[in-house]
Amino acid sequence: MNLIVFGATGQVGKQLVQQALFKGHHVKAFGRNVYTTVFLQSDDLQLVQGALFDEGEVYKAVKGCDAVLSAIGGASDGSDKTRTLGMKNIIKQMNKAGVKRIVALGGLGVLNADETSLLIDKEDYPPEYKAVGLEHKKAFELLNESGLDWTFVCSPDIIDKGPTGSYVTNAGYPPEQNKYRINAGDLAMFMLNELEKNEYVKHRVGISN
Repeated sequence: MNLIVFGATGQVGKQLVQQALFKGHHVKAFGRNVYTTVFLQSDDLQLVQGALFDEGEVYKAVKGCDAVLSAIGGASDGSDKTRTLGMKNIIKQMNKAGVKRIVALGGLGVLNADETSLLIDKEDYPPEYKAVGLEHKKAFELLNESGLDWTFVCSPDIIDKGPTGSYVTNAGYPPEQNKYRINAGDLAMFMLNELEKNEYVKHRVGISN
């Protein structure tokens, strides 16, 4: 497949690029600092230096791709709107370019606590994660309204380690056997596998090692 990775220079993004190349995909790595980041050398890797909020640059990057992988991040104190404004622009340009499939990285708080509320809506939700959780919630709402074939991976704490291949997932809720942590490499592995299997189209997914 022809894939584009947004947030390619982050810990999950670099894993996505590397593993996608290992799988034989053609990969566009999009970001401001792609030329100063060390990636696996491959003829199937195309570095695309660009700004996530620039409509023209994102459209040009998305056009011709089979699917989008988003691992965009930013500050966690609520001051950084990259997750929401970036997602809004990605969605707009995907619709313009006729690209329908996206697997995007979000946060644990967007999963269901019960049939009527999300984890982030609960009084005991950790206050230090509230601001970034609200950004993830807005990104999910944008995807849900987009008309795209989306999967939103609601990650717990991300550990900067490679893939083990040992993880559990659950649609809409945290996994029952939840360690509240996941290796960056396993997140990337699941996201790429989901592009091939399409088991969670238009679903949020809980995941844990």
